[in-house]
Amino acid sequence: MKHLFVIATGSAGKIRDFAHILGTEHYEFKTLKDIGFDEDIVEDGKSFAENAIIKSSTTARWLKDRNIEATVLADDSGLEVFALNGEPGIYSARYSGIHGADESNNELLLKKMENIEDRKARYFCALSYQTITRDTDGNLSISEPKIFEGECRGQINRAPVGDMGFGYDPLFVPDGFDRTFAQMELEEKKAISHRGNAIRALKKALGK
Repeated sequence: MKHLFVIATGSAGKIRDFAHILGTEHYEFKTLKDIGFDEDIVEDGKSFAENAIIKSSTTARWLKDRNIEATVLADDSGLEVFALNGEPGIYSARYSGIHGADESNNELLLKKMENIEDRKARYFCALSYQTITRDTDGNLSISEPKIFEGECRGQINRAPVGDMGFGYDPLFVPDGFDRTFAQMELEEKKAISHRGNAIRALKKALGK
């Protein structure tokens, strides 16, 4: 029987990243939607790791209440510009005030960097891992969260280029490349992405 991994997301695209790297021989992957979880999770942490733990812990408690053994994975990620003291950071998705407004988020970032020569930045991901396991008496318990991190360093371009990807991808040029994330094919981006690197760190810890 395959071990159940619940990814604390509603994104089918994100779950494919986990399945591709961790493999499906031993693991079955499900999203929150797949398990019937429809509650709102308030991500009010002060760091990527805190927000990831909030998501994994909330999901793990939900599964435990329903007597389900599983492993929960939750990630939180965003862009950090070093010259802006880490902005937009945990507010990456709502930097301009509207969640998911990629164009206005990019415009605001470029405006703040108009007179800044140091363009160094990184995409960062914190991945929280928790298990719900059953003891010999049949009681379920939730493990303490373990955090796995991944990053991709690069530079912020002077203007958006490319029409693939999302978020700040049209502005982010990874180190060693002369193209933005938004100019890269998906598989090429996945090979160096912050989330991919965090998942690969988890895979190494699992010994798979």
